[in-house]
Amino acid sequence: MAGMAELARLHAGLDGPKLAHLHRLVASWGPLADLCFADLLLFLPLAGEEGRRFVVAGQVRPSTNQTVYRHDFVGEVVDEAERPLVAQALRSGAIAEGEAHLASQRERVRVLTIPVRWEGEVIAVCSRESALASARQPGELERIYLSVFQRFAAMIAAGSFPFAAEDAETEEAPRVGDGALVLDASGCVEYASPNAVSALHRLGVHRNAQGKQLGNLGLEEVAVRTAFAIGGPVTEEIERGPDITVVLRCLPLLDGQRPTGALLLLRDISELRRRDRLLVSMDATIREIHHRVKNNLQTISSLLRLQGRRLTSIEAKQAIEESVRRIRSIALVHETLSQEGGGEVPFNDIVRPLVRMVEESLVSPDRQVRFRVEGDAGRVPARVATPLAVVVTELLQNAADHAFPLPAATPEAPEDASATVEPPPVGSVLVHLDNDGEELAVRVVDDGVGLPPGFALEDARGLGLSIVRSLVTTQIEGSISMRTPAGADIGEGRGPGTVVDLRVPLTVPQYTGR
Repeated sequence: MAGMAELARLHAGLDGPKLAHLHRLVASWGPLADLCFADLLLFLPLAGEEGRRFVVAGQVRPSTNQTVYRHDFVGEVVDEAERPLVAQALRSGAIAEGEAHLASQRERVRVLTIPVRWEGEVIAVCSRESALASARQPGELERIYLSVFQRFAAMIAAGSFPFAAEDAETEEAPRVGDGALVLDASGCVEYASPNAVSALHRLGVHRNAQGKQLGNLGLEEVAVRTAFAIGGPVTEEIERGPDITVVLRCLPLLDGQRPTGALLLLRDISELRRRDRLLVSMDATIREIHHRVKNNLQTISSLLRLQGRRLTSIEAKQAIEESVRRIRSIALVHETLSQEGGGEVPFNDIVRPLVRMVEESLVSPDRQVRFRVEGDAGRVPARVATPLAVVVTELLQNAADHAFPLPAATPEAPEDASATVEPPPVGSVLVHLDNDGEELAVRVVDDGVGLPPGFALEDARGLGLSIVRSLVTTQIEGSISMRTPAGADIGEGRGPGTVVDLRVPLTVPQYTGR
């Protein structure tokens, strides 16, 4: 279904300020539908049709009453014969009222059509449509709400509503059903709905509000005064201690540029704010936990280094160094999580320090390797970041150890040796990252000695590849493959090289119940 902007451009030829005016109307007409207990439809005249045909560009249903239409009219084109009152309001520029019988409706409906004026020009028609009035007399609340709607309808016809300074409504913005106060030109309360009285009680106001200004009730009047001064809506929150929060939205009622009163909407959002504070507290706690885990892992890493210095076995020292690197890779993830909010982390901020760590610990004058990182890993879930960091560390370590082995020991050169010793060639390792939103692809390419004949990853017995295979298949539910590249993937190269392709799903599969 096309949106209002597309319908306005394609059918009515509207754009720029006119379209922005209609957008503001549709964004703020929810309270109007609640005030009139009826559906509101927005009709745009088709370009070149001279008001004979219209397209329905918007529709809203009330939350204070049943809707008249179950059918969605947005996008439908109607003619003057079917909607005579709409054509009348467009041509006359005045509000028109009457009854209509639609082909889709079994019963007649009462219609009030309001010309939508922008800078003196009628650019659309807003139609209030409801079931025919029943025999019963409306109550005080209904009469007050309908009278306020009539004042807003006059503002729409005059071009002073929607407000040019309309502030963006949020999900927390109060609706009419949450509680409404009607104020006169001096800011005194003319009417308070039952839900508004309950909201005032929550704020500690137990006096009869009718006939009194907000200041006399112990409430701030800044929102009302500001709304009257700027001729636009003002929203603020009123707090009473840590447990009570009420959001207040003041909509001025204007006659030309002169405020004649205001509609004050109140909503108790104490529970929402309590949850917000709880989430902030939980987020701070989780960050502190990650910070402490990182510190503990660094302590363990330091203890292992101390132990490694006391060992004499070369194999034992290498095992300790490898364990330290694995622990540091996990600590790096927790450090990033302690600085990031939410359940995702930018994995590039983890990969680059990992590459530096491996480069510092494995590269030596006898083994020159240059590491590069390309691409963008994007943000990955925290549940994936830790095992993936260990996997990348193992792959980099495996590339440095096996793709570029240390040269074999050579006998000592004679004392008169004048020949220069050739430096070892410089190897290259490329880490390429790509995140399409559904899957993270990590490719590690080297130009080393390549894979041994008959190599199969599933048969590898080395500790590093065993860790990689286990983490990829069990914890991150990904896939991994190793192959010899078909061509030079990262440069001229010094050997056949190896390509490792790792694919990690980033979305959790939905349970289907099968």
